[in-house]
Amino acid sequence: MSRPQNPEFEFLGVNHLALVSSDMARTVAFYSGVLGMPLIKTIDLPRGMGQHFFFDLGHGDSLAFFWFPDAPKAQPGVASATRGMLPGPSAHGSMNHIAINVPAEKLDEYYDKLRAKGIECSRVINHDDSPMQASLETTPTTFVRSIYFYDPDGIALELAAWTRELPKEGDVRHAPATADDQARFRAMAEAK
Repeated sequence: MSRPQNPEFEFLGVNHLALVSSDMARTVAFYSGVLGMPLIKTIDLPRGMGQHFFFDLGHGDSLAFFWFPDAPKAQPGVASATRGMLPGPSAHGSMNHIAINVPAEKLDEYYDKLRAKGIECSRVINHDDSPMQASLETTPTTFVRSIYFYDPDGIALELAAWTRELPKEGDVRHAPATADDQARFRAMAEAK
């Protein structure tokens, strides 16, 4: 099965995702030193506004960070995910987490590497079509396997490995929720 094609624009992937760091030196130490991402571009912004650094994510994609000297403090649950073993909710328009694509055959090895480097992380989670939508074991409906962890600023990161092509029959079957659906979803959550 071939992947659906965009009839409007030829998107080639993510050029870069720009986040905000509270300490650029610590960010470089984590992303380059711990995770091994090459630092590929550094910029001192004009008029003392701060810095903008870029890290290579592979395949032409980048992860970038701004550092602003007077930036507000982090607001987990508002501007970013609430911190837990798995990322929790965040506000509308926020960035909840970053999922970095990795080879499926290396995910278990990468879990061991993260732990050996002292990174607190989730176990490998197998996302599937079961009622809980996740398992510690792979199932016939597993479509992606993930490990979740956090950077020094509390940004939620995920190493993710697709286990099959998407979409296949049944993968796209839910109507998109609207703001008017909040009460219905709250009722479902309270009923559990």
